[in-house]
Amino acid sequence: MLASPFAEPLSPLIDIGVNLVDKAFAGDQEEVLERARSAGLTGLLLTGTDVTVSEQSLRLAAKHSHWLRTTAGVHPHQASDWSTQVASQVADLLQEPLVVAAGETGLDFNRNFSTPVEQEKAFEAQLELAAEAGKPLFIHEREAGERMLAILKSWRDAIPGGVVHCFTGDKATLFGYLDLDLHVGFTGWVCDERRGTSLWPLLPSVPAERLLIETDAPWLLPRTARPKPKKGRNEPGLLPWVVAKIAELRQVEPQQLAWETSHNAQRLFNLPDSFITGNPS
Repeated sequence: MLASPFAEPLSPLIDIGVNLVDKAFAGDQEEVLERARSAGLTGLLLTGTDVTVSEQSLRLAAKHSHWLRTTAGVHPHQASDWSTQVASQVADLLQEPLVVAAGETGLDFNRNFSTPVEQEKAFEAQLELAAEAGKPLFIHEREAGERMLAILKSWRDAIPGGVVHCFTGDKATLFGYLDLDLHVGFTGWVCDERRGTSLWPLLPSVPAERLLIETDAPWLLPRTARPKPKKGRNEPGLLPWVVAKIAELRQVEPQQLAWETSHNAQRLFNLPDSFITGNPS
């Protein structure tokens, strides 16, 4: 049982970004899911960052299909691996019913593990695959807002929505995404008094119907969580700490925030009612 900022679990509650097949969860994946359930979570969206991770996430989602779904794509860090074969594999994955979005894809000009040219090539290829599959985007962007917006503007009419996950950008970039009718996801970054404070005045500006919440576990452990987890690892059961901070900043009731963001996730990713009710049927 994880400590929570709330006396009773919030429900419904959907975490739209969990790297559950990461090696950090190799020893206790099922226990992590049990703790998430106990914390009130009714749905998780697993993150596919390359073909292997996407396939592993799909298999896990199939085991818990009443409350797990996944994305499929190639992260900008791995963009240099993009090839005709990878494109074909991602296209096949996007035909799977349990794969609800294309990604994690995008641009990361902060680390440039792949060159900007390689990143843009892989990103535009996945935009095309998303358009062909009729599925929304799960977007990663770091220090590439201007270029990202330029590319997205030319594709927006072909894509049935999307989310810029783990948003950490500035006001101009945020409003650019909102102008494109995209959703924006926020993580435990907002709980970090060292580097997340720039997001605090922006959060009230996000329309309620465009807001999503996530842990990005095992990373971005909320620094507000008490007691601090011994492993120093984030997990979906700690999402209530993110809810608490965002609700405080937006001056809304936490339960209202949980309800709104969960229904936003259901609509964007075409999730079944079980992700809201928490019931398998």
